[in-house]
Amino acid sequence: MTQTSEGVDGLVRQRLRALRLAQGLSLGDLAARAHLSPSTLSRIENGQRRLALDQLVVLARALDTGLDELVETQAEEVVSNATAEHGTDALRWRIRHAPNTVILRRRVTGPPPARERMRAHPGHEWLVVLSGTLTLLLGERRYRVTENQCAEFDTMLPHAFGAEGGPVDVLLIVDPEARRGHEHDGED
Repeated sequence: MTQTSEGVDGLVRQRLRALRLAQGLSLGDLAARAHLSPSTLSRIENGQRRLALDQLVVLARALDTGLDELVETQAEEVVSNATAEHGTDALRWRIRHAPNTVILRRRVTGPPPARERMRAHPGHEWLVVLSGTLTLLLGERRYRVTENQCAEFDTMLPHAFGAEGGPVDVLLIVDPEARRGHEHDGED
């Protein structure tokens, strides 16, 4: 995506103001940190003053961010499509800023496996039941997770899950270590 210099200027000005407000800083607070007058900072944010590189460096430092974060113009992918996994009953999305973490949507139809078949591996998982009732086995405990409830657990604890009373749609977020554990089981 190509942006005009005015578009880039506008984007940088919006980011400066947004970062200042997100940190709870007034114009005076940030101006003091950046050794500028509040009126100069106001004119920079409002586009009434030219953006100077030396001032941007000082403002980035005062906002505890990098200059690249202020001026980056590459369009970010906001919407991503799922890829099918394990047939049509599972979908997977990647998280762009955590590339080895994945979001999985699975349809669980069978009961949980016998406790002897539970597995453990390094990592961490989080899940939310979108519809149905999930039986979650964690170590010696059995949990019933219903629609709109979530569970979060360390995957070093032996675990397994299955459907209770019909199909269950589950959304899982699996960290890189847990993902590797699933790959070794041939599940991912």
